[in-house]
Amino acid sequence: MGDFLDIENLFPELILALGLALLIGNGLAWWKHRRGEVPEGVENAQYRPGRVMFLMGVGVLLTVWGAATLLT
Repeated sequence: MGDFLDIENLFPELILALGLALLIGNGLAWWKHRRGEVPEGVENAQYRPGRVMFLMGVGVLLTVWGAATLLT
């Protein structure tokens, strides 16, 4: 598996981090929208369900790709 900060593992770690950020960020937006919460300090905020689902799908793909690369 190598060292944690090994240069060979840097790209898969960045891909994994980006995928998890997409999953967590858009999942939180989806969850807050379902609860009826609106972002504070933002006027005319729009929730776009298609965009959220697309970005969560991209996040899943990137997370799986990064994790599979690190574990093989």
